[in-house]
Amino acid sequence: MPELPEMENYKNLLNQKIQGKTISNVIVTREKTINTNVELFKQCVMNKRVIKVSRRAKHLIFELDSGMNLLLHLMLGGWMYYGNEQDQPDRTKQVTLSFGTEQLFFIGLRLGFLHLLNGQQLQDEFKELGPEPLEPNFTYETFLELVQKRKGMLKTTLVNQSFIAGIGNCYSDEICFQAQLKPTKKFNELTDQQVRALFDAMGTIFHSGIQQGGYMDSPFTKDDQLTGKYQTLVYDREGQPCPRCNGTIKLEHISSRKTFFCPNCQQ
Repeated sequence: MPELPEMENYKNLLNQKIQGKTISNVIVTREKTINTNVELFKQCVMNKRVIKVSRRAKHLIFELDSGMNLLLHLMLGGWMYYGNEQDQPDRTKQVTLSFGTEQLFFIGLRLGFLHLLNGQQLQDEFKELGPEPLEPNFTYETFLELVQKRKGMLKTTLVNQSFIAGIGNCYSDEICFQAQLKPTKKFNELTDQQVRALFDAMGTIFHSGIQQGGYMDSPFTKDDQLTGKYQTLVYDREGQPCPRCNGTIKLEHISSRKTFFCPNCQQ
């Protein structure tokens, strides 16, 4: 499932391609993907200009000049492609937005959605989300306040969207590895030094993930040389050598979630 770095990468690429452009046509091939009837959706989206694309947690928000927004969550298996009739992927598209001769294809949204929401509805969607870890006001002091209220395991807490927004299965493991902490360790067992290491690890992993286009390997355009270049450190690398100590990466299931770590150098 796409997480913060993947969605931040999409946000940046989308703003390069469609910011300021007008949606000239809308095709909906799966009505369950949207939250209104198809005709109303088209009426509210066609001929509207995309002011910008922003991100909140694992969501993207397409801000339209009408004051309405398209809220996207890719969920498991969802992705996007920007191109034309000639280079489009040979996959079923749930929604297609046209910008003249170019099109934005939403693919694999069997669990994901593209909802039309006004400003208040958008805020209601986000009211349970925790802080954004890349915002300037997310300081070490802010993190300390959050940590003091927690006693659960690192893995289960990091993926909790009401704790910190945007972290999922992959990057929770990557952050724990970077901080040299075992995912099963509990927050109330951390030393001050370990709390600091965890905070610093989030910044390191997220910036690395974004700079390398995340780990999803489906290109956004035919010329996309960035998306999917992030090489995970431990996630999905069971049985492979640890890149830090050459130990063997292990897989465990924590609360039904696959969790990858090095038992040798993560304490």
